[in-house]
Amino acid sequence: MKKLLLLFLIALSFSLTTKAQDESAYKNALGVRLGSSIPAIKSGITYKHFIGKNALEGILSFGDGVGICGLYEIHKPLATENLQWLIGFGGYVAFNNSGSNVGAAGIIGLDYKFANIPLNLTVDWKPELNIITKVGFEASGVGFSARFTF
Repeated sequence: MKKLLLLFLIALSFSLTTKAQDESAYKNALGVRLGSSIPAIKSGITYKHFIGKNALEGILSFGDGVGICGLYEIHKPLATENLQWLIGFGGYVAFNNSGSNVGAAGIIGLDYKFANIPLNLTVDWKPELNIITKVGFEASGVGFSARFTF
């Protein structure tokens, strides 16, 4: 578990130093994610970093336990440059009273960046496939994120 967390942190720090052409409406965003209470990764803190048109997102979840999720997201513009749809995949590790869960996660949603203020809003569906401890599919991962962009 510690090796997986270390690998995620190394990948996140590498992404912060990568110099790529800025093709999105914003480059970095930090905020909160409000999610349903059933999945392993629930509400928490979210950080998104763009590498060109694609993004890396990390979610630190807390509540009845703690978890961390890393996602790779492909963003495509809709009606305007500020409104995008996204699809992606990743993995997570979560620890709670009943043990630990390790699994894969997917994400699909809408991402909007306000033009005149540093605010980004996202609504998404993030299903999870638990692989270790409690094997099963959890489809109730709907969430809403509000982030400060910089």
